[in-house]
Order: sequence, then structure tokens, then C-alpha cells
Amino acid sequence: MNFPNHTVEKIGGTSMSRLNELRDTLLIGDREGADLYHRIFVVSAFGGITNLLLEHKKTGEPGVYASFANAADDQGSWQGAINRVSEAMRAANADILEHSGDRMQADEFVRDRIEGARSCLIDMQRLCSYGHFRLSKHMMVFRELLSGLGEAHSAFVATLLLNRAGVNARYVDLTGWRDEREFSLEERLTTAMDGIDLATELPIVTGYAQCTEGLMAEFDRGYSEVTFSRLAALTGASEAIIHKEFHLSSADPGLVGADVVRKLGHTNYDVADQLANLGMEAIHPKAAKTLRQRQIPLRVTNAFEPDDPGTLIDDARAEATGAEIVTGLPVVVLELFEQDMVGVKGYDAKILEVLTRHNIFIVSKTSNANTITHFLATSLKRARRIESELSELYPSAEVTARSAAIASAIGRDLKGQRVLMRGLQALDRAGIEVQAAQKPTRAVDVQFLLSRDDLDGAITALHAELIEEREVSARIAA
Repeated sequence: MNFPNHTVEKIGGTSMSRLNELRDTLLIGDREGADLYHRIFVVSAFGGITNLLLEHKKTGEPGVYASFANAADDQGSWQGAINRVSEAMRAANADILEHSGDRMQADEFVRDRIEGARSCLIDMQRLCSYGHFRLSKHMMVFRELLSGLGEAHSAFVATLLLNRAGVNARYVDLTGWRDEREFSLEERLTTAMDGIDLATELPIVTGYAQCTEGLMAEFDRGYSEVTFSRLAALTGASEAIIHKEFHLSSADPGLVGADVVRKLGHTNYDVADQLANLGMEAIHPKAAKTLRQRQIPLRVTNAFEPDDPGTLIDDARAEATGAEIVTGLPVVVLELFEQDMVGVKGYDAKILEVLTRHNIFIVSKTSNANTITHFLATSLKRARRIESELSELYPSAEVTARSAAIASAIGRDLKGQRVLMRGLQALDRAGIEVQAAQKPTRAVDVQFLLSRDDLDGAITALHAELIEEREVSARIAA
């Protein structure tokens, strides 16, 4: 399957909620005739819908999935949750679709999918009440089924909207709804794209794809970028594009100020990986790997500024040294101190085994003669359980877990910029105490460990020193 001279483009959930604006800018805008096509769009669910279907990504407030999992013997909780999803989807239909006929089609689509999912959950609840069937064995399947509802809905609505505007858009459903066939991801994508003419059709593809690999088991809510990258690779895209509601910038503009951040413009996959490691994903690392291996450049743009080229991500080396972006995240510091560790092998391997079993993401780590410290992206509550387990495994060791934060300056090449020293000085001037700092030998990032309360101030101070000051110096030199 190979289509010449086309792009594969992904639209995130927040941007999808502004679908009418997208129609007038990115999707159609000034395009006419053949210029409308030779593009494939992979779409996420409308903003907030996946939170209602699963659980809130930030607060943990239960959606349908979490309500069903936590109270499987009580239908009231999850039934109310699925009703809220239906109401939210219908509200989106009314907000986006102007034609009454389109709204009727969209509402009927919601009714069919929601009632189908409801019946499935009721039937499984009834089946598992006999005791021979364990609900826990089917929960990941339910999670995938529910998640797919969001992308199926947004893709269907987008197709209706574009058809009404005179675009020959085709709805491409990868969710496997009422499909008895079993496909790998590659087979699912190949089958769905079979017969599509990119010269005359605009495919609107669901971000979730049902497949034998089970995308959510490995990627959870990062599955849409995996679908996007694999589709780009399979179709031989000339470029993969991710449309966000903002530019990929040197820092969070809401934090340091929109007037001082700058669009990256050009960076590489190495920087993208470092961002993902700190929870600021330009793209999921596995998706980036697919594109990188197939030598497909990635572009990150502002969906509502279609004339702006955004930021190109490829394997090119930096034209100049220096920090490109400053970011950070809260972490838990897990420290194991054992006086007799020096010269003894095996401590690190056993700690990693425990962290792997608990599915904990490691942001960074340090060690010396008798101390091993891991910086973890997890809650303090989960870290306490690991602390107890390691204390039992090493009764003579002192194991502690505490909250902290990491602020980091990242760039393709930081050599010769004294980023560590300048960062420490900037943080000291801002009155921020640095608990630890490290500069790996590859010179692509520098990390500063500090109190969680100081994270925002640290990012602002580091950006002022390493990004804004460099911009001023460059203008003076010019």
C-alpha cells in the first residue's frame, strides 16, 4: 500500500472541539479542487469525551470504564456515566453541525454506539455473575471498546461536516465495531485504506484501531499517535504532521509569557524523545521511532495557523549550539542508601525489577558508592508501596520516597554553552534551592532537582537565562 505525494496528519482532541474553525482554516480554508486532497487525517475524540469514557486524565475522576471497574455489581454508577457520554456527544453534534439532517445522522450514530456498548457491559456483567467468568480478564477489552467510541464519533461528525461543505470526505472506521474479523494493526490499516483514491477523497480516520496487538495494553491513551505513525509508514507519506492548538515553543507560553517564548521551528527526534521523557510529548516515543526508521519527517503545527510551517522534526544536527526548550515535571525521589553496597553487584537490578513490576516510569537516576536514586513519574502513594517492598528486600538499607520536581533545559547540542553553570546561577538569583543537578555526557539536556513549589519559577528563570538572554545577545551581535 503506497500512495505518492501525500501527507498523513493528526488532529488532537482540543483542536477537534473547534471543528468549525478547522474547516475554515486547516481542512478547507482557501483550498479548492485537487488541493483539498492528497491528505489523510487521523482524528482524536472531541475534547473531554475520552475523560468521560475512561477516567479524567489529570484528576482521575471516574468515567464509564472506571465506574464499571470499581463498582461492577452496581449498575447505577456506570449507567449514569455512560448517559453523560451520550449527552456530551449529542451536545457536540448540536454545536458543530448546522444542518438538521446532519445532526439527525450524528445523533443516531451516537445512539447506536452508546446503546451497543451499554448492552455489551450489561451482558458481561450478567455473565460474570455466575462465578465461572472473571470480569478482570475482560477489562482491557472493555477499555478499548469504550475508548474507540470517542474517535468513531468525532471522525463521523467531521466527515458529515466536510461532505456538507462540498468535500468528498470518507469516514474510515478502524475501531472494529461489530466486525468479527481479527486483524493485526497493519492488516486493519491496509484493509481500511483499500480502494481509497487520495486524489479525489479525503479520508477521516479514527485514532483508535482495534487489532490483535491491543494498542491500549502498551500505549494506553497514546494509541492515536501510534495509529498515525503506522499509517504514515504504510502509505509512504512524504511528511507526517501533528496539528495542535499551539506551536511547539521554547516553554509553556501560559507560564513564561506568550511574548517571550519562541517557536522552535526546527529540531530533531532526540529532542522529541527528551520531551517525552519529561511528560511533554510532541509525539509518543514509539510513534517517533516508526517515523524515524522510515525516514519520514514530522512537522508539529498550530492547527489554526495553516500558513505557518510550524516546527520540523527530523534527524538533522543543530546549526548552532544552545538550549531550545525549557520544561519540567513533578517527580518522586526514591532513594536507597546501603552502607555495605559499595563493591557489591545486584542492587540496581533488583530495584529495577520492582519498579518494572509496578509499571513505574523512570525519568532519571543517579548513583554513587552506596546510594541509588531514581526519579519517578508517579504518585507518592504508589511510591510508598515500592518503598515498603524495597525495605523488606533490603532490611539493612535506608529507603525513602519524597516529592520533588525536575526542571530541564533541552537542545540538540548544548556543548560550549555552560548550561549547567548558567542554570545554577539563574536559579540562585531567583532564590530557588537546587537539591541536585546533572548534565549527561551527550549534551542534549541538563536537569535540576528542586522543590515542587519551585518548578514554575525555575522554568521561568531558566528560560530567561538560556533562551531569552541568548535571543537578546544574538540581536545585539547582528
